[in-house]
Amino acid sequence: MGRSRALKKLAAAEQQREGGGFLVRRPIGGRGGRCDPFLMLDHLGPVEYGPGEAVGAPDHPHRGFETVMYIISGSVQHKDSAGNSGELREGWVQWMTAGSGVVHSEMPGDDMMKNGGRSEGFQLWVNLPAKDKMVPPRYQDTPADKIPIVTAQEGNVWVKVIAGESLGTQAVIETRSPMMYLDVRLKPGTVFEQTVPRDFDGVAYIWFGSGYLGDAREPARFGQVGILGEGEVFRMEASAEEELRVLLIAGKPLKEPIAAHGPFVMNTVEEIQQAFADYQSGKLGEIQGADERYRATEAARAKMTKAGK
Repeated sequence: MGRSRALKKLAAAEQQREGGGFLVRRPIGGRGGRCDPFLMLDHLGPVEYGPGEAVGAPDHPHRGFETVMYIISGSVQHKDSAGNSGELREGWVQWMTAGSGVVHSEMPGDDMMKNGGRSEGFQLWVNLPAKDKMVPPRYQDTPADKIPIVTAQEGNVWVKVIAGESLGTQAVIETRSPMMYLDVRLKPGTVFEQTVPRDFDGVAYIWFGSGYLGDAREPARFGQVGILGEGEVFRMEASAEEELRVLLIAGKPLKEPIAAHGPFVMNTVEEIQQAFADYQSGKLGEIQGADERYRATEAARAKMTKAGK
């Protein structure tokens, strides 16, 4: 094994409301800054919705980067201006390459919208290199049973390999630049060391439980994010009292200029201006039923407000 990685920084993820009004914790992006090539990571929920309270993100555009949706519980209905649609369920991952541009919506599944229930998931924004900013949009919708899961230490270590490699198991999802995206679960008291290439930058976000991160065993708990220091091996340890769940996300930095405004991430201001012009002129398309989705979102937001959520 190579040199162990310490933490450059450990902090609480910023909290705010996004989309139709759902609570998010933001380990990457916002005040926490970016971690090249990652622009943003949102932890959506966990939240318990009552009937008619579930909110989503109605129609909005993207260009120049990728969005990665990972569903822990609940469901999300996806539609876009290219005619793609589907429902993402528990354990699913959607890796959407927006590329040259698309309008899409992410709404709760019909059952979730009608009856409520627990909703939790993650959305990661991955920057595209300049040469790929205008590639045609692409989707990799991957059901839970197609995403590799590998165990070790007599089942005390469980790793879902969304991107990259862990414990000799390679992800099925393709990425446009070298990276890893692992969901690591450790039973109480378990120690796990993951190789992270020396030229990768990354973060470790605790989304359940508590434990210790890095070679200095820094105490960390739910909602905290650690920025990885230099080295080749990252150490994670669950506390003696409870399980630990960590998203370990790392990648090779693009080291390219970023011009970002709202839903567009390009390399120059002129490219951002062109993206807005193309969206406003209708070049990115539209999805039938937009008004209905906005009304449903407003109605759900009103119910949540009335319930004091």
